[in-house]
Amino acid sequence: MKPWHEVLEDEDLQFIKRLVLASGSLKELAQGYGVSYPTIRLRLDRLIEKLKVLDRGEIQDEYERLLRASYAEGKLEKGTFQTLLAAYETAKQKPESGGTR
Repeated sequence: MKPWHEVLEDEDLQFIKRLVLASGSLKELAQGYGVSYPTIRLRLDRLIEKLKVLDRGEIQDEYERLLRASYAEGKLEKGTFQTLLAAYETAKQKPESGGTR
């Protein structure tokens, strides 16, 4: 499993860098991005959830981690996430057809 910082997108890394340079001030960060404080707070909350998913050792499956991280970021609606995850789990449980008769 790759370390969390190697899995994050450039946009996430830039957000973290700007947050650190703003001394952790979400108000200053919001001004820098030209958005409201609640927008920055939501972005940070989603990034925190994404990091939690990426950092979990119990999720070894790369596809599942990607699904969970996308959901945490708000890129997937809850229903879509649940449907994709359920379909993936079902597909994993089916034995592979070897094509031999």
